Amino acid sequence: MSLSSYSDVFSISHEREYEEDIQAGDLVRTGPNLFPHFEVVAVHGDKAWVRNVVNGADHLALLSRCRKINGQPLAEAAE
Repeated sequence: MSLSSYSDVFSISHEREYEEDIQAGDLVRTGPNLFPHFEVVAVHGDKAWVRNVVNGADHLALLSRCRKINGQPLAEAAE
């Protein structure tokens, strides 16, 4: 028996549907979540090293799941 994530069970997609240039220093959030906010420390390939702006915890995130805060307007993304 293989374990499934909640994303698999509920068919939730965390990937962005549009292109976005994410670089070190950008503020981002991950997936469709509004919080927490992260600062991008570094980018390499398809991954970003991000730091939680509230508690300073570091994480690795897929770039395709990062969304800039104050990035592309939602109306443009829906097109």
